[in-house]
Amino acid sequence: MKKRNCFIGQSGGPTVAINASLAGIIHECIKSQKFDHVYGMVNGIMGLLESRYMDLGELFNDSQALEQLKHSPAMYLGSCRYKLPNYQDDPQTYEILFHTFEQLHITDFYYIGGNDSMDTVAKLSAYAKSIHSPICFIGIPKTIDNDLMGTDHTPGFGSAAKYVATSMLEIAYDSSIYKLNAVTIVEIMGRNAGWLTAASALARTQCNEAPDLIYLPEVPFSTQKFLDDIRKVFRHKKNIIIAVSEGIKNENGEYLDADSKYTKRDAFGHVLHSGTGKVLESLVYQEFKCKVRSIELNVLQRCAMHIASKVDLEESFQIGQAAVQTSMEGHSGVMMTFQRVQNQPYQVEYTYKDVLKIANLEQRIPVEWINDEHNDITQELYDYLIPLIQGEVAITYENGIPCYSDITHLRYK
Repeated sequence: MKKRNCFIGQSGGPTVAINASLAGIIHECIKSQKFDHVYGMVNGIMGLLESRYMDLGELFNDSQALEQLKHSPAMYLGSCRYKLPNYQDDPQTYEILFHTFEQLHITDFYYIGGNDSMDTVAKLSAYAKSIHSPICFIGIPKTIDNDLMGTDHTPGFGSAAKYVATSMLEIAYDSSIYKLNAVTIVEIMGRNAGWLTAASALARTQCNEAPDLIYLPEVPFSTQKFLDDIRKVFRHKKNIIIAVSEGIKNENGEYLDADSKYTKRDAFGHVLHSGTGKVLESLVYQEFKCKVRSIELNVLQRCAMHIASKVDLEESFQIGQAAVQTSMEGHSGVMMTFQRVQNQPYQVEYTYKDVLKIANLEQRIPVEWINDEHNDITQELYDYLIPLIQGEVAITYENGIPCYSDITHLRYK
């Protein structure tokens, strides 16, 4: 029986769990004994266009190497910010890719990424059907933003949420030592969806009520109400901690940091928000003349393997395994998804959906999961979040620091 060959790629922004999905795919391919070669694209689809790839089956043919990969942050294969053009606009790009597939006898294609990566899977699958190619194209989700449609949550989100909640708790402890009026504003990633910012509520314990206020991009942000909210909290406590999404917008739908000198855009035209916390810091100081500090968690939210969620890593590994099983059943043009069966005890099922119904859409927090004052979350959202951050990961250390997979192949000479 003729054996299979596959390509695996990673794209978009990194997460703590994306390598766990990669490890899951490699593990399942080797375990099935139905694959001759498991190739990895170096720097995603752009790297493949430049014929940069490696044989992962040879590199990860033992359990120890695979386990180390599973517990390494960022992207072992590297990433790219490349928007695959439509076939009608650039047929040569598709011809180059499918010529490579033909040369290497590729039967399966796995792409791990977010919204724009799912767009790539949709386009490649549609082109394959148009030329009667039998290659199966499967998307495996990842994003710390948790904004992909069609899935209960996304791999990588749980670990980022755990980091946000832990950081918020530690900031609260740090801020509690002085008896003076102070406001700390913590800016958290989330362009249009506030899932990560909402996760800051998980920091609340019997001895910590912070964050005192939470502001999400799903509802309009009023600077006057923001100041009034702070004034109300000051009536019963001196030290206020606020969680705010980087992408909050005013009543006119304009980003709060739209005029900030820090505003930039990525390769897809998405605004790279950096400055919301600083804008609010200035606003609060002018109003209250108290000590004000803004903290931007930035990329630390997506690379903190030392505080990863065990649930997140296990699910990410298993959804990679499920992707291989799905392609071997002959499915193509789909994205793997989680379907939550129940909260207590927490349980999910692994399934898949048509990638065309997912690509280029955003899943935001339901408005009913935000309180009426638009400055906190409801119990329903808390109950949704809490299972995703459970469990701790055992990291191997060497010379006092974590020992991760070797990524010297990503260096450009």
